[in-house]
Amino acid sequence: MSHKEKKKRKKKYRGFWLFVKLQIVLVLLVIGGLAYYYFGGYASQVSAMHEEAVRFVKESTKDTFRAEQTSQVYDVNGTRIMSLRGTKDVSYLTSDEIPEEVKEAMVSIEDKKFYSHGGIDFKAIIRAVWAMVRNGEVTQGGSTITQQLARTIFLNNDRTWQRKMEEIFIATELEKKYTKDEILEFYLNNIYFGNGYYGIQAASRGYFDTDVSFLSLSQMAYLCAIPNNPTMYNPYKNPDNTLGRRDRILKNMYEDGKISRREYKDARQETIVLSTAEPTKRYDAVETYACYCATRALMEQQGFEFRTDFSSEEDRKTYEDAYQEQYKTCEQSLYTGGYRIYTSIDLNMEEQLQNAVDEKLQDFTDVNEEGIYTLQSAAVCIDNETGFVKAIVGGRSQEYDGHMLNRAYQSYRQPGSAIKPLIVYTPALERGYTPDTVVEDAPIEDGPENASGRYLGSVTLRYAVENSINTVAWNLLEEMTPVTGISYLKEMNFAKLSPEDERPAASLGGFTNGVSPVEMAAAYATIENDGKYREPTCIVEIQDADGNAIYQKIVDEKQVYKTNAARWMTNILEGVLTQGTAKGLALSETASAAKTGTTNSNKDGWFVGYTKYYTTSVWVGYDIPAELPGLTGASYPGEIWYDYMENLHKELPYADFVAPLGTGNDADAESDTDVTEGNAAENDTVENDTTGDNIAPAEEERR
Repeated sequence: MSHKEKKKRKKKYRGFWLFVKLQIVLVLLVIGGLAYYYFGGYASQVSAMHEEAVRFVKESTKDTFRAEQTSQVYDVNGTRIMSLRGTKDVSYLTSDEIPEEVKEAMVSIEDKKFYSHGGIDFKAIIRAVWAMVRNGEVTQGGSTITQQLARTIFLNNDRTWQRKMEEIFIATELEKKYTKDEILEFYLNNIYFGNGYYGIQAASRGYFDTDVSFLSLSQMAYLCAIPNNPTMYNPYKNPDNTLGRRDRILKNMYEDGKISRREYKDARQETIVLSTAEPTKRYDAVETYACYCATRALMEQQGFEFRTDFSSEEDRKTYEDAYQEQYKTCEQSLYTGGYRIYTSIDLNMEEQLQNAVDEKLQDFTDVNEEGIYTLQSAAVCIDNETGFVKAIVGGRSQEYDGHMLNRAYQSYRQPGSAIKPLIVYTPALERGYTPDTVVEDAPIEDGPENASGRYLGSVTLRYAVENSINTVAWNLLEEMTPVTGISYLKEMNFAKLSPEDERPAASLGGFTNGVSPVEMAAAYATIENDGKYREPTCIVEIQDADGNAIYQKIVDEKQVYKTNAARWMTNILEGVLTQGTAKGLALSETASAAKTGTTNSNKDGWFVGYTKYYTTSVWVGYDIPAELPGLTGASYPGEIWYDYMENLHKELPYADFVAPLGTGNDADAESDTDVTEGNAAENDTVENDTTGDNIAPAEEERR
């Protein structure tokens, strides 16, 4: 052996022993540092932290690391409408769903010894301990991936020696209980990637608008650059910093033999383009209604029994307290449970209905102090085949931070004469009345008056409905009793009914609280459905984070009206569109039926109509009730309904309603006898409030 080789070998041995001595010194420093704090009066505190760490990990399960996940809501075609998240945007992936390149990239930059250490990197801790002794606080990291996971899930980011010590204890316990693959899975799903994104999948969707499995190597490394310091490596504010750290990650991966030289060069040269896609279009009404229905679905799944009828105010309050408590719990679960919520909403129909509302009211530009249009509208469309809500509009479109009031189910207004088929005429048809039954339009003491001061005397029931005559509806409800009439609304779960509503004024829409557009749509859909009621909802199925169906809507039908009475009511309501208060609004592509409603001083306008295919209800008015000159059920509400429904049925085959029994004898009977000459629609406006308690009877329609 040459002298030169001996010298080289001697130098190598000297370096080896120097390395060994350094390791011994480092370990001694760690032990010394720990002993200093342990025997310096902190023994009981350290012992308590160790016990707590053991308890934390012992009580943990895999679900502990996926406790908060973002839920996703889909339309009828499987298109994602929105994400529902609590404080974090989290989309959990199992280990086999996370690309290997992501795992390798994160290990290469954050914790090279991850697969060999027991949760702690002693060298890194020595550096942190030394800095701590020197500075009096923790100023350096030294945390392994396992320690970072411990801090993220169980602790906080306080820079104290106590927090660091407990972090070490927890990391050690985690390594005993879980495999390396599990720990890395937990870490990659919980680490913060900035801008509200927690976990690699949420970051991928947020920054690149795609699942992580579709990312390039360069994009994966780019994302893995962020968690070390989400502020310094914020892709939006400090893109150069993020790119620089991406390049370091790629270099580490190459030097570690995880990628080839060609892959390394190509990935470094790739231009990173963050998603510039326009923000997902907001569907405020859909989101709020879907959340409401999904929350109630979870309540139902957990056995909660819904009620709308109560024996006393105390009974009501007890129920409402229980309801609110359960609703709050299930709503919180909805935002953090990682559910997949499948709805019946058709976004094409949704946009059509929204456009119809916006276009008809576009000339009304007044806004309130918050900048919200003062004149508003709400509309709901139900699929008559299934009973599910297909489209819902809670107000006019406009830019607004946060969610606006969803008037379609959150607002309750006086329904005017739109209520008559529900509590007066269909029940009357059940009790022996027919479309040709003669009824009297005459003055009623302490009852409604006609604006013209004229009364038509004997008219047919059909004519009274078509022209919405108040006196006839009032008399019929008194005859069957208001209690009986209101009972039909109770059967259809109208939520805001009051004992005070059980009086004749209800026949004209005079209610204590009012009704919602969703309730009205579901009630008229009941008439179309041969009298069978289906609870309105847009929730078809809910799956948990693992894809298991935990709720599937079973559509129950309840017979509210007798079948033939419902069919006769439809037959009569067809005439409202051809020769009654809504003349000229009959659809051209299919058979249609409808009813108008207008309240005192033109404050609320309603139009509810249907075909064999769909039922749509429309309300127009001010949030704070005020007069709108010219507002009737057939004006803005009717025009919104007509434009939407006419367009909706263009491509559908013509469909007639099922004929009622006895059609051959009296369905075609003419109702325009001598007593019906003149414009009766002008004679059915109530000029004075006859209901008492400030509940106004409805003002009737005028074209």
